[in-house]
Amino acid sequence: MNLLRYKLLSTEIDAITQDDVYEAIAEAVDTGQRRVIANHNLHSLYLYHRDRGFAQFYRRSDCIYVDGMVVIFLARALGLPFRKEHRTTFLDSLDDLMAEIVRHDWRVFYLGSKPGVSERGAEEMRRRFKGLRIATMHGYFDGRPGSRENSTVIEAINAFRPNLLMVGMGMPRQELWILDNLESISANAIITCGATMDYFTGEIASPPRWAGPLGLYGFARLLSEPRRLWKRYLIEPWVVLGLFLRDLLRTPKTDRQRMIVPTRAGERVGNE
Repeated sequence: MNLLRYKLLSTEIDAITQDDVYEAIAEAVDTGQRRVIANHNLHSLYLYHRDRGFAQFYRRSDCIYVDGMVVIFLARALGLPFRKEHRTTFLDSLDDLMAEIVRHDWRVFYLGSKPGVSERGAEEMRRRFKGLRIATMHGYFDGRPGSRENSTVIEAINAFRPNLLMVGMGMPRQELWILDNLESISANAIITCGATMDYFTGEIASPPRWAGPLGLYGFARLLSEPRRLWKRYLIEPWVVLGLFLRDLLRTPKTDRQRMIVPTRAGERVGNE
């Protein structure tokens, strides 16, 4: 697939739709390549400028979609050609993704959530999506490279040989874990998915669907988990706003709107 990639607040995002994300997965499976699929939201834009490893993960990613209307608003304000259909979030599209996985007969491995949560979610997914081939492991393990637990996780993933590996351990842990272990993982497409399974199982209350298109998911989440998320939604947006104003006032308009050509770093992993 041809990506339309643009600079945003010193990082990069692709103007792609939900269907484009599915196409990126399909191409990885069909070609036997390893493809890393990432997403940007307000939290990730903040972390990108605070954590070098986190930023390196995005430089290694093959596809970077937008997860959050606020990012779309910022991009449009800087003159980038993003529209509401360029917002993709697993919370809204999980059913469509699972249906697509079944249609293609892909194998999917979910890594993340508390012990028991991912297994419960997988059972419900198998019931709802007949024929779904899914395996899971929880995300509460010693993820340091070379640790016994980490080696066990990688062995389990590789034994299942997933076409799609979903890593839902929260930012920045999921991104850093993928970066540290990428060369050891045998999967075609690797995608970060945050608390997707927690929402799916009801472990965490889902924000109302109407909040997403209005850019109010963050506000809804803050109301449901104020003690855990107060910094993310009350402090971090001001830092991102500062980055936005810097680009708006200091970067020439033609440079802000310039499309860039993404590099490709896919490797064949023998998983056709």
